[in-house]
Amino acid sequence: MKYEIETVGEYLYWSYANLAMAHAAFSSKAIKYGQPHYTIRTRLYSGLCNGTMNIGLLADDERLKLVIPQACSYCGSRNSLAVDHLIPRKLGGEDCGDNLVWACRRCNSSKGATDVLEWLMRKGEFPPLLLLRRYLKIVIDYGICHEIMNHQIADIPPVPFSLSAIPHIYPPPPDLRLWVIELQ
Repeated sequence: MKYEIETVGEYLYWSYANLAMAHAAFSSKAIKYGQPHYTIRTRLYSGLCNGTMNIGLLADDERLKLVIPQACSYCGSRNSLAVDHLIPRKLGGEDCGDNLVWACRRCNSSKGATDVLEWLMRKGEFPPLLLLRRYLKIVIDYGICHEIMNHQIADIPPVPFSLSAIPHIYPPPPDLRLWVIELQ
């Protein structure tokens, strides 16, 4: 099934639905995407667009912070940790817990005030699924709060995130990572 993606909301919901598809495939240890995964994507995308479904709560991701070992969200190092803004404050990202992750000094310095997805893309790395999920939730929440979900993609006002860096095509499930370090 092909979708015509025209609005910011459609773009973000398609990304989120693809993430759900990828997460389901990864969790089931699938070698490639199959019909059950495409069905998840199709149903979620349709439900998000017509308002019968919602994205997951950021509170779920906050709970993960309690069980995920304290390590850099980008490389897994447990040394010289500080907090980093997924969406940098210099770009307009909020200074709140939802937008904060652990980062080692090396990664934090390398990323600087760059959007995390652009930074990972430059490094040739696909973001870990849980990091991408948090990012998408923040961006979708921003889009809803700032009433840009119905804007045409070509007419999007300045935003603090990189819409073009949000992935719509995912690597095969065996090439995905849930998080930068193995979760027990």
